[in-house]
Amino acid sequence: MSIPQKIIVSVSSDLSTDQRVQKVCTSLANHGFDVQLLGRKLTNSSTFSSNLYKAKRFTLWFNRGFLFYANLNVALFFKLLFSKFDVLYANDLDTLTANFLVSKITGKPLIYDSHEYFTEVPELVSRPSVQRIWIRIEKTILPKLKNCITVTEQIANVYKEKYQADFAIMRNFPVLQKNGSIEKENYILYQGALNIGRGLEELIAAMPFVNAKLWIAGAGDVEQKLKQVAGKLSLSEKVIFLGRLDPKVLKEYTEKAKLGISIEHKMGLNYTYALPNKIFDYIHCQTPVLYADLVEVKRVLNGVEIGQELKSYDSEILANQINEMLTSPNYIEWHKNCEVLRKELNWQEEEKVLLKMIQNLE
Repeated sequence: MSIPQKIIVSVSSDLSTDQRVQKVCTSLANHGFDVQLLGRKLTNSSTFSSNLYKAKRFTLWFNRGFLFYANLNVALFFKLLFSKFDVLYANDLDTLTANFLVSKITGKPLIYDSHEYFTEVPELVSRPSVQRIWIRIEKTILPKLKNCITVTEQIANVYKEKYQADFAIMRNFPVLQKNGSIEKENYILYQGALNIGRGLEELIAAMPFVNAKLWIAGAGDVEQKLKQVAGKLSLSEKVIFLGRLDPKVLKEYTEKAKLGISIEHKMGLNYTYALPNKIFDYIHCQTPVLYADLVEVKRVLNGVEIGQELKSYDSEILANQINEMLTSPNYIEWHKNCEVLRKELNWQEEEKVLLKMIQNLE
């Protein structure tokens, strides 16, 4: 088919916080496509706009549980069906049903971008009856798709084995930007969702023994619980919750951090096969990393030392490892290796996967 002109990108999250989706839309717009980003409006949604592409939000009646996902896909279905477009672009399994049905009705191609192994996220693993519903949706639709993208080789292999579906790999690396000389400050940083399985309770438990402050940037299901843990340990001045930050502000905190933290548990195959975005945000800011022993992380780093693998979740062992890293004679080498890697692992390289797919849609 000829190269399409108008692409509608659908997402279930708040438009202003999904950096992968923003990068996809920006890349498409920069290469001449007419892009519309379609997502939902929340009560606490911040203002969002782009000079490169259109963004439209719609309000749902429900914001959690089964009714939310049903409401989301019904609303998406009718908005897409009565829109003009050449290609649909569905982000994650929760937007796929509506996009798939409209694609079939209109005969227009669909790109499916799976940001994670959706059916193996901890929130579903702990609720098997709900998980089975999503697996059925996945099993019904994925074998019928021709233009698919995901974030790691492991997840692509699983989809190939289970559904004979071919997935290209487009990793969620940051846009390569020119860095200035920024002096590090004596704090460690966690950025990202505050959800179960991220190692945050263990990290906070270690903080009485750590010779630095902890800044936590993000929001999520366990945020209040984490604040309670910090309060019980009298860490209100040592553990600071920044909330969800604008990406530019977050980058400033990341650049100044002495150490970045990414210590996810292998809780469900989604985490086991994960390639956490935050690791590469740290690398791009030349901030050495304490990271979990995940197969995709080791695959991508390929032996280059940008910090250390986590030794233990035990509070004292974890604290000792952080303290040793903060004063390590290898710190300068880690810092330099981050600079080398960020020139290889960046969005300018990854977007080529998407652009190639657009040119060869089936």
